[in-house]
Amino acid sequence: MGLSPATDGSMPGGIWPVHKQESGSTAVLDHFITRNGIEFAGTHLIIDLWGAQYLDDLILMEKTLIQAVTVTGATLLHIHLHHFIPNGGISGVAVLAESHISVHTWPERDYAAFDIFMCGDARPELAVPVLKQAFKPESLIINEHLRGIDPGQL
Repeated sequence: MGLSPATDGSMPGGIWPVHKQESGSTAVLDHFITRNGIEFAGTHLIIDLWGAQYLDDLILMEKTLIQAVTVTGATLLHIHLHHFIPNGGISGVAVLAESHISVHTWPERDYAAFDIFMCGDARPELAVPVLKQAFKPESLIINEHLRGIDPGQL
């Protein structure tokens, strides 16, 4: 990852982080996927954890996000977590080359909302066991949405 000046005039003299895509060819990589004959940008998992534990633990949250990124085969660019006081809730995001994992927790309700969107070869479903192991939810609800399906395929 390097730094690149903003070129759209939105931040004169500003510097933005960039991620150089590695490729064996000069072709532009769009990282769209084809599964069951459908081409799409990526898989978006909406995950609700109920009866979960340790939802106010920033260190555990960061370690869990890193482990989730690793097992899915994604590329971590940055993690930002914010701790809310006095209830201890956490909101944050792991920014990925393949998209993101976001989290919002409500420890007072033993509830956490995770949002995992990944394109390319990353496998977001592999993050689910990592979340279960870390936060030990009594129940877990997962909804999947395929992002970027061309309307012509529907």
